[in-house]
Amino acid sequence: MRKWYVLYSRPKSEKILAQRLADRGIESWCPVHRSKKRWSDRWKWTEKPLFTSYCFVRLEENEREAVFGVPGFVRFLFWNGAPAIIRDQEIERLKVWLHDYPHENIELITFAPGEKVRVGSGPLMEREGQVEQQNGNYLYLKLESLGTVVRLDIRGNLVEKVLK
Repeated sequence: MRKWYVLYSRPKSEKILAQRLADRGIESWCPVHRSKKRWSDRWKWTEKPLFTSYCFVRLEENEREAVFGVPGFVRFLFWNGAPAIIRDQEIERLKVWLHDYPHENIELITFAPGEKVRVGSGPLMEREGQVEQQNGNYLYLKLESLGTVVRLDIRGNLVEKVLK
């Protein structure tokens, strides 16, 4: 069964890596965020990867070695000692958002200490917690229901702010 894996790429090589994988017949996807930038003499549309240094690839477990020789590939992203797997519906949801909504309305969100958040994927799915701090790609969440603080990698989990 094919699954979506997260690849870590060389800096600024995300789109090139996705193209090289596609050229080899490997299903890949690099979500991009389009924005309008002002140059000195004109406006120009630019495309940047939505997730810096990440590319998604859909493979069977025994096909993982096929990406190791592709220029731009660094490693698979791991979560809990195993390669991180993104559910099909999460990839489809991202594709719909990027296709159906203006890119000006899509942004990556940072979290401030004290904010309430809900985890939308992974082993802590549907749990709510309070942000203790954000350190790079990691959130430290106080989960009152478990009586603990956990470190959550926001690269491999869907996390959203809880509206009051």
